[in-house]
Amino acid sequence: MKYIRLTKEQLNELHPEFITFLATQSIDKKEWDELKKSKPEVAEQEIDVFSDMIWDRAMTNVSYIDHFSEHFVFLFKCVNTTVFSYVIKTLNSDINFLTKEGINWLSQNITSNLVEIHQGKKEIANDRNGELFKLVKQGGIISKGELYTKLQALLNQ
Repeated sequence: MKYIRLTKEQLNELHPEFITFLATQSIDKKEWDELKKSKPEVAEQEIDVFSDMIWDRAMTNVSYIDHFSEHFVFLFKCVNTTVFSYVIKTLNSDINFLTKEGINWLSQNITSNLVEIHQGKKEIANDRNGELFKLVKQGGIISKGELYTKLQALLNQ
């Protein structure tokens, strides 16, 4: 398996797509129910293949990933095989970017000496989607890029 198995909740949400997927495998509802009973390992393999397909499609469409920790904010912009990044660090150890107060503090102090911002760029030689998935597994959140775009505009003024 390249990614991780979808949760039961995710599979329930994607039920229509899963039915279509099974149909492409020439498996109807009766056969699926029988497969789950008589060959659960084969049924799980089908779920794994479907999960990989869904995750791969999702990662292909990712343009931005945001990751917050107590003292850092990582903002990633993904363009083809290039990932651009901003790393925001607070030098004030009392600030926690995982709280609303910490984010409010950052917005008020983004240009102060208590905030460091570094830019980066990384080329992904192979398996772009796998690399982006690692960021998501580490706590990254797929976003629409609002924070990245705002920070870029602020820095380019």
